[in-house]
Amino acid sequence: MFTKALAATALLASLVAPLAASADGEVEQRIDNQQGRINQGVQNGALTYGEYHRLDNGLDRIQGQRARDLRRNDGHLTKGEYRQLNREQNRLSDRIYFDKHNRARQH
Repeated sequence: MFTKALAATALLASLVAPLAASADGEVEQRIDNQQGRINQGVQNGALTYGEYHRLDNGLDRIQGQRARDLRRNDGHLTKGEYRQLNREQNRLSDRIYFDKHNRARQH
């Protein structure tokens, strides 16, 4: 009986670990994509100096929160932490779009 329970626990752990790793990988990929969008806005003049710094600081806050969450949980994100980071990234993504498409331009 104990062997079956141990085997079931090992199987469950082997199924959950890749999901946690993929969640972190998705967060990291979105951070990289958002940094690229911000840099592109600076290069083509779509973002002002102030917009750039506000967006960059927002991205830094998300990266810092991700790092704290990973340290707290032995390199994994909980479902709640992933959802929170995802919400923050969605807000930042909307802000990047708005700032790149408003009429403010770099001089």
